[in-house]
Amino acid sequence: IGDVESKAKCLEMDIEDSLNIETVMPLISEAPREKKRVLAEYIVLLYRSYVELYFTYLEINPIVVQSNTVFMLDLAAKLDSTAEYICNKYWGDVEFPPPFGRDALPEEAYIADLDAKSGASLKLTVLNPEGRIWTMVAGGGASVIYSDTICDLGGAKELANYGEYSGAPSESQTFEYAKTILSLMMKTHHADGKVLIIGGGIANFTNVAATFKGIVKAITEYKHQLLEHKVTTFVRRGGPNYQEGLRVMREVGSKLGLPIYVFGPETHMTAIVGMALGKTLVPKHAKSGTQ
Repeated sequence: IGDVESKAKCLEMDIEDSLNIETVMPLISEAPREKKRVLAEYIVLLYRSYVELYFTYLEINPIVVQSNTVFMLDLAAKLDSTAEYICNKYWGDVEFPPPFGRDALPEEAYIADLDAKSGASLKLTVLNPEGRIWTMVAGGGASVIYSDTICDLGGAKELANYGEYSGAPSESQTFEYAKTILSLMMKTHHADGKVLIIGGGIANFTNVAATFKGIVKAITEYKHQLLEHKVTTFVRRGGPNYQEGLRVMREVGSKLGLPIYVFGPETHMTAIVGMALGKTLVPKHAKSGTQ
């Protein structure tokens, strides 16, 4: 129809607004009288689906109404990939393209394959393979908070990855996830050494001890490389069996001589970011292992 912006009827809404039939009627004022009701009902339901299923864009052109039935002859749509953990069961088998216009790294593809085969959520995106700051965060919301905090404290250029593990992954799944991140960390050296932030909120049902045992197994496998690359690890977690999880993390640091700082839910979730970036002092009592 040419210039859509100048010719189409528009309805501006606030993000919290909802549609009803009366609100929609001005948009379809030129439609045949006998088709207005079905069109209005269709638009109301379409917008509800748009919101509930986290669409970011939806275009239907053309659309046909016949015998009180609406037919969509062509449709283009975009989904918010960050809502996958909410909408996956409704979206079905949706495959998102690799981020930032590049092909997925083998490690990213491996984690995506693990994720597809698991009832848990395992996500990994490499932002800067030569970065100094690496994260291994439990929970989609927590991963955003940790990344934002790193950037707020001036670490954006050194942030190496973004991702999360959640949904009660098993010890073996967490081991594979942790091992993949550690393998990426060890590909390049950094003059200032590297930091690994193993963070998360207070879990509701994830067995912290089981997931941490998987991470500890990976750390043990990479102990020599962690020392060689001067990696300092900061841990913060709470939830079911978190005391046991923190204990095994302290134990592996002491046993292997790795600098690992361990904190529980008494410490603010993002406090370890300031410590990792050298913005705040690290309590001596939290350290296990030796430099």
